[in-house]
Formats: sequence, structure tokens, C-alpha cells
Amino acid sequence: MRPVLSVAKWIAAVALLAWWISSITSGRTSESITNPLVRERADPHVFRSNGAYYFTATVPEYDRIILRKAPTLGSLSSAPETVIWRKHESGEMAAHIWAPEIHRIDGKWYVYFTAGRSDDIWAIRLYVLENASPDPTRGTWIEKGQLRTNFDSFTLDATTFAHDGHRYLVWAQRPLEPRNAGTDIYLARMKNPWTLDGPQVSLSSPTLDWETRGFKVNEAPAVIEHEGRIFITYSASATDANYCMGLLSARADSDLMKASSWTKSAKPVFVSSEKNQQYGPGHNTFLLTTDGRTDLILYHARGYAQIKGDPLDDPNRHARVQAFTWRKDGTPDFGEPVPDGPLLIR
Repeated sequence: MRPVLSVAKWIAAVALLAWWISSITSGRTSESITNPLVRERADPHVFRSNGAYYFTATVPEYDRIILRKAPTLGSLSSAPETVIWRKHESGEMAAHIWAPEIHRIDGKWYVYFTAGRSDDIWAIRLYVLENASPDPTRGTWIEKGQLRTNFDSFTLDATTFAHDGHRYLVWAQRPLEPRNAGTDIYLARMKNPWTLDGPQVSLSSPTLDWETRGFKVNEAPAVIEHEGRIFITYSASATDANYCMGLLSARADSDLMKASSWTKSAKPVFVSSEKNQQYGPGHNTFLLTTDGRTDLILYHARGYAQIKGDPLDDPNRHARVQAFTWRKDGTPDFGEPVPDGPLLIR
């Protein structure tokens, strides 16, 4: 019986070791991702629901809204693409279909996007689609029409978030006064997913030196909450050739509708280095790895050679992803944009 007992002890020891390894890595997964995550897709946005990643982005033709569905973030690269909506032949929503975002709100799916008119392609405004199907790649997308802000002007890049019992919209818009150029970041509460509720407040204007060297815009806001603070990243233009990202922050228990509640970073928080200018980051969103343990930033990069007019360079922007951490003071540390190639997230 001794050999049998010895084998039993060995099996028990192996089982104990397996349990210990499992216990210290419980919930951990690794995801193999290669950058660019999705080629020729700008303004990327991902929403994860019921074990699936849903990806949408601007296509180079600016004529349709696409959606990809995949079980993992990395598999979005090869996931089939569904066209959920096409631009109108004439009138509104007939040009410059930009920056779609997909959100699940009160049991329905909503896509926020930007569009121009056939008779004025730069009359850029916000629009909303709705789908009651549990799976947004199926069912019928209904046009809810224009999401009207407090005044009418060039408007784009809407995102939405819920906080403390209220739903908010954040977006970029050209102010009527005191200037008629550039865009600010605005915030407003929402009555429903396609209607604002009350006034809108400007949180940020392109006034800092690094924001005014290029296109003089604050645009493409994205929201993340961490340890009692709410952060809004936004795209700006550090040079004529490159995007970078700025940061707004507010205490989660403050009145978010007061501009004084928000603090702006004095310098860009996510910007390419001189040697990697082709990876200048713009228009981002936030998400977690499948195990919910690692924060990720999803963004697009525009090519440096493209801006300089090199005909051999890919003329499109690509969706990219990387992990980021949090500093001791509670602010995000995005590091620098990573180069092309495999990205193993543990």
C-alpha cells in the first residue's frame, strides 16, 4: 500500500500547487493583440456587452457606419464587418459620416455620429441611431434625428456617460462668440439618449500654447472615472503634423455642470516622441481587458509622412490599443504611443 499512498500524496501535492497558482492568478487572462488593431479605421470606439466586443469607427469613404463583433479584443482585427447604416443620397446625413460611437442605454443600443449635408458638406452636426435588438449587428436601426445643442454651429464627436443618477453628453462644438473658429469641449445633461436637458457648459477652449500650434481645436472627448475623480481626455493639435491628447479632471462629488469644477492639464498627457511622430495619437476611448484588470486606451494615429504629403504613405488612420497605468496622485499615465507589432497584455 505504500506506493499507492506515495502516489496519492504526489497527486495531492500537484493539486495543491495547481490550486495555489490558480488562486494567485484568479481572473487573470492574457490577450494577444497586434497593432494596428484595425487598419484604416479612425475615431475608434468599443463597447463590451454580454461577453462580446463591439467595434465601430470612421471609414475612409465617410459614407457608412460599420460594426464588428468579436469575443476578444484582439480578434476584432479579423472580425467580419456589418454595415448598419449608410448615408442619405441628399439632404442631411449625406456627407462626412464621422466618429460613430456605440452605447447600450436602458436596454437599447444607440450610435452617436457626425454628418454633413449634401448641399453643405461642412454643416457638421450630431445625429443618433437606435436599435432595440439585443445584438446590435442585427435588428433595425432607427434614425432618431439630429441631437440638437443649445445653439447651431459646427458640432462633432459626441460621447455619453452616466454619473450619480444623471446621464451626460460631452462633445466638441464651435462657439458663436467670441470667435468663429476652432471648437470647445461642452458638457450637458440629457433628458433621454437623443435629447439634451438644460444648458450646456464649455469645459475647455484651445487657449494653451500647445493647443494652438496646429488646428486650434479641442475635440473628441472620452470619459473615465477612477478613485473619486472623473477624467475627460480630448484631442488637440501639438503641431501642424500631429495630434496629441489633453486632460480635464473633476472630483466625482463636485457639480460637473460648473466649469470651475474642472481642471485642465498644462501639458499634453499623451503625445508621440520626436522619433515616433508617425504615432501621434488622436480620438480615443477607454475599455478594460476581458478579465477587467487592465485599463486600455484605444485611439487612432495619423501618419507623419501622410501629413507631409508622401504619396507612398498609407493615407488612412489606424485603430491602435495599449495598456496604461495610474500614478500615485490618481491621474492616468499613458506613456508614449507604442510602435507596430504584437502587444501582450497580462
